Amino acid sequence: MDSRRSPMSTPDPRRWWALAAVVLAVLVISFDMTILNVALPTMATQLHASTSQQQWIIDGYTVVFAAVMLPAGLLGDRFGRRLMLTVGLVLFGAASLLGMLADSPGTVIAARAAMGVGGALIMPLSMAVIPGLFPPAEQGRAVGALASALAAGMPLGPLIGGLLLDHFWWGSIFLVNLPLVAIGITACLLLIPESRDPAAPRVDPVATVLAAGGLAALTWGIIEAPGRGWDDVPVVTALGGAVAAITVLVLRSLRQQRPMLDLSLLRDRSYRWSALAATLVSLVLFGGFFVLPLYLQAVLGSDAFGTGLRLMPMMGGLMVAARLAERLVVRFGPRPVITAGLVVIGAALLLGSRTQTGDGYGFTAVWLPLLGLGMGLSIVPAMGAALATLPPDRAGVGSGLLQTLRQVGGALGVAIFGSLLAGAYTARLDTSGLPAAAARVAHDSVAAADAVARQLHDAALTASAHAAYIHAMDRVLLVAGVVGLLSAVLVGARMPGRAATAAVPAPEGPGTPPLAATAGDRGESPV
Repeated sequence: MDSRRSPMSTPDPRRWWALAAVVLAVLVISFDMTILNVALPTMATQLHASTSQQQWIIDGYTVVFAAVMLPAGLLGDRFGRRLMLTVGLVLFGAASLLGMLADSPGTVIAARAAMGVGGALIMPLSMAVIPGLFPPAEQGRAVGALASALAAGMPLGPLIGGLLLDHFWWGSIFLVNLPLVAIGITACLLLIPESRDPAAPRVDPVATVLAAGGLAALTWGIIEAPGRGWDDVPVVTALGGAVAAITVLVLRSLRQQRPMLDLSLLRDRSYRWSALAATLVSLVLFGGFFVLPLYLQAVLGSDAFGTGLRLMPMMGGLMVAARLAERLVVRFGPRPVITAGLVVIGAALLLGSRTQTGDGYGFTAVWLPLLGLGMGLSIVPAMGAALATLPPDRAGVGSGLLQTLRQVGGALGVAIFGSLLAGAYTARLDTSGLPAAAARVAHDSVAAADAVARQLHDAALTASAHAAYIHAMDRVLLVAGVVGLLSAVLVGARMPGRAATAAVPAPEGPGTPPLAATAGDRGESPV
C-alpha cells in the first residue's frame, strides 16, 4: 500500500507499542556506535590492534552504515519498509554473532562492516514507518522519541560495554545485541503495518558503488595519512579517488529525474540546514568522544565499567536537555535551540581541552554534563526539524539522506580527530633508549605503551605515554570545540526561522504530484 495516510483514517491502536519496539531497535544501533570505544583498550591488548586498526573497528561500522543508507531508504520505499526493516534486524543480529566469535582485528572489522549494512537498513526505515503509524498531530512526538533514542545511545554505549566487560569477555558487547534484535524482529512482524511508495525509483548500483567507494577511500586516506605521510602515493591516490567518486555521484544525481541521492530535498532550507546541523554535531561528538575512554582507562586507571560510569554525567546533561528541548523549540523555533546547543558543545570541548597531566576525574566530570546538554539541545531538534519537512511518500529516501549525512559526519570525525590524536601522540612520546621493536609497539597507542612499560618495568615510558596522550587529547578537544563554535555561528546565521519552513518540493514523475512551497520559501534559491 502507499504510505500516504488519509486525513480521516483511524490511527492504529497498537502504534505506541510499535514505536516502543522501533525505539528499542534504534537504541541498539545507536549505542553500538559507541559501545566499542570502551572496549578498545581491551581489544588493543588482547587482539594486538594498532591505533589504525582501532579506528577501523569504529569506522568499519560508520563508513558502511553511511554508504548503504542511501539505497536502504529506496529499498524500503520500493519493496516495503516493514520488510526491509526486518531484513536489517536479521543482518544486524547475524553480524553481531560473527563479531562475538572473532579472534583477530580483521574479523572484528569485517563483523562491524556487516553490522553497518544491517544498521543502514534499520535507521532510515525506523523513521520512515512513522507516517504509516501516526496521524500528523502525533508524528512530531514519535520523531522526537526516535531522535532521543539516537542521542541517548551514545553515552549509554560505554556504560553497557563497561558493565559487560567487567563480568564477561569482550565478545559479550556483541552478544547483548541478539535478544534485543529478536524483540525488534517480533515487533516488526506483529505490530508494524507494511507501507511503500509505488513510484519509488529503482536502486542505482552505480551510485551505490560511487558512494561506498568514495566514502571508504576518503576515510582510509585520512586515517592512514599521519602514519604514511600526506604525500604517500596510496594516500594521495585514495583522497583523489574519493573526490572524483563523490563528484561523479553528485553530477549523476543532478542529471537523474528521481535519483538515489535525492539532492532536491536540500532545496528546502529547513531540511538543508537542519541536516547540516545534525551532521556537524555528529562530526564533533564522534571525534571528541573517541579520545575519552582511553584517557579514563589508560591514563586514569579506570576499569571498563568504571569508564562507562564516569561517562554518565553526559547522560545527565542529555536528560535535562530532553526535558527542555521540546518546550524551547515550541516557544522559540528550532534555530536558536540548535545554535545554543552547538555553542554549549563547543564550550564544553574547549573546557575539556584544558586538561592537565595532574588532573583527576573531577575536572572531566565538570564538562561532561555540558557536553550532554549541548548534544540534547542540538541533535534532537535538528533531526526533528529535518524530518518534519518530509512528505510521507518520501520518508524513506529523505530519512536515508539525513542519516547518511550524519554518519558521514561521524565517520569523518573519527577519522580526522583519530588521525590528529595519533599524530600528536606519536610526536610527543619519548621512546629514546628503547629497543626498536618496543618503540614501534609503544607508538601504536597509549595502551600498547603501557603494556611495554609494564613488561620492561619502565616508569619513565609510562609517564611519557600518559603525558603524550593528554597532550594529543587536548589538541583534539580544542579543534573539536572550535569547530563546534564555528558550526553554531554558521547555523545561527543561515538556518531559517520557523516562518521560513516549507514542504520539501517533490521531483516530477509518475504518481508524484508537486508539493507547493509556503510563502516563506517561494523564490528561495536552492543554494
